[in-house]
Amino acid sequence: MLSRPSDDSWAAWFSDLRYGARLRDIDLTSADLISVRTPRLAWFTRCLFVGADLRQSTLDGVVFLRCDFSRADLRGASLRGTRFFGCDLTRADLRGADLRGAVFGTSGPAGSATPTILTGARTDPRDWAAVSDESDVWPDRS
Repeated sequence: MLSRPSDDSWAAWFSDLRYGARLRDIDLTSADLISVRTPRLAWFTRCLFVGADLRQSTLDGVVFLRCDFSRADLRGASLRGTRFFGCDLTRADLRGADLRGAVFGTSGPAGSATPTILTGARTDPRDWAAVSDESDVWPDRS
């Protein structure tokens, strides 16, 4: 069951997170997360960021496992060393995001792996030059 923080002060909620925090099944749908800072090595598993506003946020070194970022706004976000495994970034806006060392990959054992989805994601091709070569999922460049 997905849960939501009890108050609407998302920035305050994020500021209480600690290095290496483990979060599961959190519903952040349409949340105003502009300029939030997430501690390094935080893990988000099966969390919803659908339509969330993450512009100018710092999500460096965070791991997202099977999270949904459909239609999320990540313009100008810092995603340095961030790992997305089995996440849905359909129609997410990643223009101007710092993707240095970011990894977009699959999750799960061979045969049942869940790929990261980048269908319709808005990106700047120059930003993808900095994505880690560990990535096994790339945006459609056609």
